[in-house]
Amino acid sequence: MHKSTIRFGLGLGLVVLVLLSGCASSGANINGRSKMSAATTQKQLPPPDTTSSTGSYEGVSEYRIGPQDLIEINVFQVADLNRTVRLNSVGQISLPLIGTLVAGGKTIQELEAEIARLLSARFLQDPQVSVFVKEFASQRVTMEGAVKSPGIYPLTGRTSLLQAIALAQGLDPLANKQGVVVFRRVEGKKMAAVFDISAIRAGNAEDPQVYGDDVIVVDQSGSKSSLRTFLQTMPLLGLFVLL
Repeated sequence: MHKSTIRFGLGLGLVVLVLLSGCASSGANINGRSKMSAATTQKQLPPPDTTSSTGSYEGVSEYRIGPQDLIEINVFQVADLNRTVRLNSVGQISLPLIGTLVAGGKTIQELEAEIARLLSARFLQDPQVSVFVKEFASQRVTMEGAVKSPGIYPLTGRTSLLQAIALAQGLDPLANKQGVVVFRRVEGKKMAAVFDISAIRAGNAEDPQVYGDDVIVVDQSGSKSSLRTFLQTMPLLGLFVLL
């Protein structure tokens, strides 16, 4: 066996074992299809848990600012109020005249309106505020398995599964295109869904949206790993199971 295949199997096995660590406690059995098939299924993997005070992921089609994002704030014709600031771990920023402000969880337009409202309340008449996100740090997706460049990548707004794979420089030549698994935590529970990239590219299946904190693992053709065992237990492509 080729050394790279051995390394792939060992590394991927560790990732999948960690992701599936909740299976035993929840009663799921990854070695048999019966219990996994009996798990709750829906047509789409639902959005993950929300964190409303520091950046909501749920169902958003527009980027929401989150912790550690770097944003640039400009007030038209009031250069002294212009700032480039990074949100702290709880989504807060500090601005002149305003003080501490919760920016996490807001869209760019919502934050612009909030800053303008606070400035106009006491200091300026009809201020024109613009906000630009310079670094997206709060919403990230983890790419593992048979991709060319595994790692953790920031999401810059609405991102599909194909776009997430492109962030990792695409699939490895040995990737199993029918074995792409998205792991997600929803309402405090681990869930997963399997997708067929070939079907998505051909337009025969929907290209699902991915969210911050998703873990996407791509199987390698011919490999013997925990992921391959897991794939054999999944009921149908595109449906999620409760792990």
